[in-house]
Amino acid sequence: MQPGVVRSQQNAPLSNSGVTTSHSTRRSNNARQVAGYLPQAGERTNVKGNFQSLGLYAELMSHAAGLPNDEIFAQMIVSQIDGAGALPPGLGLLVTDFSALLKQHFPGIRLVIRGTQGSGDPRALERDDVLALLLEHRAQRCSSELWMAEIVTEACMANDHLWQDLGLWSREYLSRLMQQNFPSLAAKNNKDMKWKKFLYKQLCEKEDIKICRSPSCEVCADYAKCFGPEE
Repeated sequence: MQPGVVRSQQNAPLSNSGVTTSHSTRRSNNARQVAGYLPQAGERTNVKGNFQSLGLYAELMSHAAGLPNDEIFAQMIVSQIDGAGALPPGLGLLVTDFSALLKQHFPGIRLVIRGTQGSGDPRALERDDVLALLLEHRAQRCSSELWMAEIVTEACMANDHLWQDLGLWSREYLSRLMQQNFPSLAAKNNKDMKWKKFLYKQLCEKEDIKICRSPSCEVCADYAKCFGPEE
Protein backbone atom coordinates (compact mmCIF):
# COMPACT_ATOMS: atom_id res chain seq x y z
CA MET A 1 0.00 0.00 0.00
CA GLN A 2 1.27 3.41 -0.92
CA PRO A 3 0.70 6.00 1.81
CA GLY A 4 -1.96 8.61 1.13
CA VAL A 5 -1.06 12.23 0.50
CA VAL A 6 -3.10 15.23 1.57
CA ARG A 7 -3.80 17.52 -1.35
CA SER A 8 -3.23 21.23 -1.19
CA GLN A 9 -6.53 23.13 -1.10
CA GLN A 10 -5.55 25.13 -4.17
CA ASN A 11 -4.32 22.19 -6.21
CA ALA A 12 -5.95 21.46 -9.57
CA PRO A 13 -5.78 17.98 -11.07
CA LEU A 14 -3.50 17.53 -14.05
CA SER A 15 -5.31 14.37 -15.12
CA ASN A 16 -7.18 11.40 -13.74
CA SER A 17 -3.86 9.68 -12.99
CA GLY A 18 -3.91 10.61 -9.32
CA VAL A 19 -1.35 13.42 -9.62
CA THR A 20 -1.75 17.11 -8.86
CA THR A 21 0.69 19.99 -8.94
CA SER A 22 1.39 22.54 -6.28
CA HIS A 23 4.04 25.04 -7.29
CA SER A 24 4.44 28.65 -8.31
CA THR A 25 6.66 29.95 -11.08
CA ARG A 26 6.85 32.97 -13.35
CA ARG A 27 6.05 32.01 -16.92
CA SER A 28 7.56 33.79 -19.89
CA ASN A 29 6.60 33.65 -23.58
CA ASN A 30 9.29 31.06 -24.18
CA ALA A 31 8.57 29.00 -21.06
CA ARG A 32 8.42 25.81 -23.09
CA GLN A 33 11.71 26.35 -24.86
CA VAL A 34 13.76 24.44 -22.32
CA ALA A 35 16.67 22.09 -22.33
CA GLY A 36 15.91 18.49 -23.14
CA TYR A 37 14.41 16.47 -25.93
CA LEU A 38 10.88 17.04 -27.24
CA PRO A 39 9.34 14.52 -29.68
CA GLN A 40 9.26 15.46 -33.32
CA ALA A 41 6.28 15.17 -35.67
CA GLY A 42 5.79 11.64 -36.93
CA GLU A 43 8.23 10.11 -34.45
CA ARG A 44 7.06 7.02 -32.54
CA THR A 45 7.22 7.76 -28.82
CA ASN A 46 5.22 7.16 -25.66
CA VAL A 47 3.94 10.74 -25.70
CA LYS A 48 0.26 11.08 -26.61
CA GLY A 49 0.49 14.71 -27.65
CA ASN A 50 -1.19 16.07 -24.53
CA PHE A 51 -0.04 19.69 -24.47
CA GLN A 52 -0.74 19.96 -20.75
CA SER A 53 1.69 17.10 -20.13
CA LEU A 54 4.30 18.57 -22.48
CA GLY A 55 3.87 21.80 -20.56
CA LEU A 56 4.64 19.92 -17.36
CA TYR A 57 7.72 18.42 -19.03
CA ALA A 58 8.90 21.93 -19.89
CA GLU A 59 8.21 23.03 -16.33
CA LEU A 60 10.13 20.11 -14.88
CA MET A 61 13.12 20.66 -17.14
CA SER A 62 13.16 24.38 -16.37
CA HIS A 63 13.65 23.40 -12.71
CA ALA A 64 16.06 20.53 -13.40
CA ALA A 65 19.05 20.32 -11.09
CA GLY A 66 21.45 19.41 -13.88
CA LEU A 67 21.88 15.80 -12.78
CA PRO A 68 22.26 12.90 -15.22
CA ASN A 69 18.84 11.36 -14.52
CA ASP A 70 16.81 14.60 -14.71
CA GLU A 71 15.51 14.16 -18.24
CA ILE A 72 14.77 10.46 -17.81
CA PHE A 73 12.75 11.07 -14.65
CA ALA A 74 10.90 13.96 -16.32
CA GLN A 75 9.84 11.74 -19.23
CA MET A 76 8.62 9.03 -16.85
CA ILE A 77 6.59 11.49 -14.76
CA VAL A 78 4.98 13.15 -17.77
CA SER A 79 4.16 9.84 -19.45
CA GLN A 80 2.60 8.44 -16.28
CA ILE A 81 0.40 11.50 -15.91
CA ASP A 82 -0.56 11.29 -19.60
CA GLY A 83 -1.55 7.63 -19.28
CA ALA A 84 1.40 6.25 -21.25
CA GLY A 85 3.63 3.49 -19.99
CA ALA A 86 2.82 1.10 -17.16
CA LEU A 87 4.08 2.91 -14.05
CA PRO A 88 1.61 3.78 -11.27
CA PRO A 89 1.39 7.27 -9.70
CA GLY A 90 4.66 8.25 -8.07
CA LEU A 91 6.48 5.92 -10.50
CA GLY A 92 5.79 3.06 -8.09
CA LEU A 93 7.91 4.61 -5.33
CA LEU A 94 6.88 5.24 -1.75
CA VAL A 95 5.47 8.73 -1.32
CA THR A 96 8.48 9.79 0.72
CA ASP A 97 10.90 8.53 -1.93
CA PHE A 98 8.98 10.22 -4.76
CA SER A 99 9.02 13.51 -2.84
CA ALA A 100 12.76 13.13 -2.26
CA LEU A 101 13.28 12.44 -5.98
CA LEU A 102 11.46 15.65 -6.91
CA LYS A 103 13.41 17.67 -4.35
CA GLN A 104 16.73 16.34 -5.62
CA HIS A 105 16.11 16.53 -9.35
CA PHE A 106 13.48 19.27 -9.75
CA PRO A 107 13.82 21.67 -6.80
CA GLY A 108 10.85 24.04 -6.63
CA ILE A 109 8.43 21.52 -8.15
CA ARG A 110 5.92 19.65 -5.99
CA LEU A 111 3.70 16.87 -7.29
CA VAL A 112 1.20 15.39 -4.88
CA ILE A 113 0.11 11.81 -5.52
CA ARG A 114 -2.86 9.98 -4.12
CA GLY A 115 -2.06 6.68 -2.48
CA THR A 116 -3.75 3.51 -3.76
CA GLN A 117 -4.76 0.42 -1.84
CA GLY A 118 -2.48 -2.47 -2.73
CA SER A 119 -2.96 -6.19 -2.33
CA GLY A 120 -0.65 -9.18 -2.01
CA ASP A 121 1.95 -9.36 -4.77
CA PRO A 122 2.13 -12.84 -6.34
CA ARG A 123 5.37 -11.82 -8.10
CA ALA A 124 7.15 -10.58 -4.97
CA LEU A 125 10.02 -13.04 -5.28
CA GLU A 126 10.51 -12.14 -8.93
CA ARG A 127 10.53 -8.45 -8.02
CA ASP A 128 13.14 -9.09 -5.37
CA ASP A 129 15.36 -10.92 -7.88
CA VAL A 130 15.15 -8.16 -10.50
CA LEU A 131 15.78 -5.46 -7.91
CA ALA A 132 18.76 -7.32 -6.45
CA LEU A 133 20.28 -7.73 -9.92
CA LEU A 134 20.02 -4.01 -10.61
CA LEU A 135 21.35 -2.98 -7.20
CA GLU A 136 24.28 -5.35 -7.59
CA HIS A 137 25.35 -3.40 -10.68
CA ARG A 138 24.51 0.18 -9.62
CA ALA A 139 27.13 2.80 -10.39
CA GLN A 140 27.39 3.93 -6.74
CA ARG A 141 27.51 7.56 -7.83
CA CYS A 142 24.22 8.96 -6.54
CA SER A 143 21.18 8.01 -4.47
CA SER A 144 18.81 8.25 -7.43
CA GLU A 145 20.21 4.92 -8.66
CA LEU A 146 18.23 3.30 -5.82
CA TRP A 147 15.02 4.92 -7.00
CA MET A 148 15.81 4.00 -10.59
CA ALA A 149 16.28 0.36 -9.62
CA GLU A 150 12.87 0.34 -7.94
CA ILE A 151 11.23 1.99 -10.96
CA VAL A 152 12.82 -0.34 -13.52
CA THR A 153 11.78 -3.33 -11.40
CA GLU A 154 8.20 -2.05 -11.37
CA ALA A 155 8.21 -1.68 -15.16
CA CYS A 156 9.63 -5.18 -15.63
CA MET A 157 6.37 -6.56 -14.23
CA ALA A 158 4.41 -5.08 -17.18
CA ASN A 159 3.96 -6.62 -20.62
CA ASP A 160 5.37 -4.23 -23.22
CA HIS A 161 8.94 -3.34 -24.16
CA LEU A 162 10.76 -1.99 -21.13
CA TRP A 163 11.30 1.51 -22.53
CA GLN A 164 7.57 1.77 -23.22
CA ASP A 165 6.54 0.40 -19.84
CA LEU A 166 8.82 2.98 -18.20
CA GLY A 167 7.18 5.79 -20.16
CA LEU A 168 10.40 6.80 -21.91
CA TRP A 169 10.12 8.52 -25.27
CA SER A 170 12.44 6.17 -27.16
CA ARG A 171 14.60 3.11 -26.57
CA GLU A 172 17.67 5.36 -26.70
CA TYR A 173 16.74 6.76 -23.30
CA LEU A 174 16.53 3.29 -21.79
CA SER A 175 20.06 2.53 -23.00
CA ARG A 176 21.19 5.82 -21.46
CA LEU A 177 19.39 4.95 -18.22
CA MET A 178 21.18 1.60 -17.99
CA GLN A 179 24.59 3.04 -18.85
CA GLN A 180 24.29 5.85 -16.29
CA ASN A 181 22.83 3.87 -13.42
CA PHE A 182 23.92 0.26 -13.95
CA PRO A 183 27.02 0.52 -16.16
CA SER A 184 28.52 -2.92 -15.47
CA LEU A 185 25.20 -4.54 -16.32
CA ALA A 186 24.78 -2.42 -19.44
CA ALA A 187 28.26 -3.40 -20.60
CA LYS A 188 27.19 -7.04 -20.63
CA ASN A 189 24.51 -6.29 -23.20
CA ASN A 190 27.13 -5.86 -25.92
CA LYS A 191 24.88 -7.37 -28.61
CA ASP A 192 22.01 -4.99 -27.88
CA MET A 193 19.49 -7.60 -26.75
CA LYS A 194 16.07 -6.27 -25.84
CA TRP A 195 16.50 -4.97 -22.33
CA LYS A 196 13.73 -6.85 -20.55
CA LYS A 197 14.80 -10.14 -22.13
CA PHE A 198 18.40 -9.33 -21.27
CA LEU A 199 17.63 -8.73 -17.59
CA TYR A 200 15.72 -11.98 -17.24
CA LYS A 201 18.43 -13.84 -19.12
CA GLN A 202 20.90 -12.56 -16.51
CA LEU A 203 18.69 -13.89 -13.74
CA CYS A 204 18.43 -17.31 -15.41
CA GLU A 205 22.18 -17.52 -15.94
CA LYS A 206 22.74 -16.54 -12.32
CA GLU A 207 20.61 -19.52 -11.25
CA ASP A 208 22.22 -21.73 -13.92
CA ILE A 209 18.89 -22.13 -15.73
CA LYS A 210 19.22 -22.91 -19.44
CA ILE A 211 16.57 -20.97 -21.33
CA CYS A 212 17.80 -21.55 -24.88
CA ARG A 213 18.88 -24.76 -26.59
CA SER A 214 20.81 -23.04 -29.36
CA PRO A 215 24.61 -23.02 -29.05
CA SER A 216 24.67 -19.28 -29.73
CA CYS A 217 22.23 -16.43 -30.28
CA GLU A 218 23.34 -15.99 -33.90
CA VAL A 219 22.01 -19.42 -34.95
CA CYS A 220 18.85 -19.35 -32.83
CA ALA A 221 15.50 -19.51 -34.65
CA ASP A 222 14.08 -16.95 -32.20
CA TYR A 223 16.86 -14.41 -32.76
CA ALA A 224 14.43 -11.69 -33.85
CA LYS A 225 12.40 -12.06 -30.66
CA CYS A 226 15.41 -11.15 -28.57
CA PHE A 227 17.24 -8.72 -30.84
CA GLY A 228 14.62 -7.32 -33.24
CA PRO A 229 13.37 -3.72 -33.27
CA GLU A 230 11.45 -2.59 -30.18
CA GLU A 231 8.53 -0.78 -31.76
